[in-house]
Amino acid sequence: MTQVVELVEHAPAVGVALPDALGRALAAGDIVEAAPDPYAPGRWSLRAGSKVGAVAVTAPGAGEPVTVRVAPKVPIARLFFLLGYSLDPKGGWRGGDVQVAGHRDLLPALAHAMERQVDRALRQGLLQGYHPTEDTSLVVRGRIRETDQIRRRFGATLPLEVAYDEFTTDIAENRILRAAVERLLRLPGVPREVRSGLLHQRARLAEVTPVVRGRPLPAWRPTRLNSRYHHALHLAETVLEDASVEHLPGGLRVDGFLFDMNKLFEDFVTVALKETCRGSGLSARLQDPHHLDEAAAIRMKPDLVLYGPDGVPCAVVDAKYKAQKRGGFPDADLYQMLAYCTALGLPEGHLVYAKGNASHAAHTVRHAGIVIHQHALDLDQEPASLLTDIEEVTQRLVNTPRV
Repeated sequence: MTQVVELVEHAPAVGVALPDALGRALAAGDIVEAAPDPYAPGRWSLRAGSKVGAVAVTAPGAGEPVTVRVAPKVPIARLFFLLGYSLDPKGGWRGGDVQVAGHRDLLPALAHAMERQVDRALRQGLLQGYHPTEDTSLVVRGRIRETDQIRRRFGATLPLEVAYDEFTTDIAENRILRAAVERLLRLPGVPREVRSGLLHQRARLAEVTPVVRGRPLPAWRPTRLNSRYHHALHLAETVLEDASVEHLPGGLRVDGFLFDMNKLFEDFVTVALKETCRGSGLSARLQDPHHLDEAAAIRMKPDLVLYGPDGVPCAVVDAKYKAQKRGGFPDADLYQMLAYCTALGLPEGHLVYAKGNASHAAHTVRHAGIVIHQHALDLDQEPASLLTDIEEVTQRLVNTPRV
């Protein structure tokens, strides 16, 4: 039976009996923090960071795979709310279009949401499109590949090496959906009724060419023709993006999915602030590139910079899911924001944290007069209240004094 290790995001370390080969491989990877127990051979201390999800891990000489599950501290429904801003700012996640069906664990909730989204996407049948195809044929179809014809047929008239666009269901969109469904089916812990639904969706996609594990996903782009697939594709890419089979140091093989709460929180804060700034006469730029020095040798990229109608920066924001520990030196978040304010010529800067990792505060820098504000958002509250807090931060940004 596969061993299951249950961890909680940023919780104290847990002692677990693990084969040394697997423990060493985990220590070399970037999934959880792992260290051998100096007093108990065969036991390892595991601590989760900001990555949440579920992965099956295998290492040479370790025997059966071990499933590592990392639960988020925020409620599952709230995580999906944040996910909507990360994946599709105008998508259905905000209005509850993606339901978690009462699941309290991340894997069952994600599997259920994926199955529902694929079902909605395929309700009108599989999407078809043109797929570039090269073939050998006895009749002219599309265009003749002259170079291949000469190299392979040595001047013979038939058969012909041709290239054409085939109208088929074997397109990138369907292949991505099949890959996500199969990824979830390989993971233990998916409820029976959800697994049954996923098997049904895989059967509907049976004629689609599978994505080779470990290779890049086929490219797709949103259009009016594939609009009914958009939500399902965004969610599928999330399942697959950080979950492709990897061969990490120590021979560790990983199969599963991981969400980086740092990125989810950053995307939520910046996109939500940008939207609430609309109508204020200010424009917002995300991940706006600047330089710290006159020689433009030191690059910096604040999460969000607000510009006035004259194109001059008037506010800067950086989102930090977890605050720098006060016992550490230096207080990197404050120093970083001070650099942003200095380079942009701003009298104030704003750091936005998840509540519990920091509290509201304001720091005035000596001999500079720059004020650095720390805002804390409570992710445990309902979305409406959370967005109200975002609006309050927006008002502070809009009212930031200009030099």
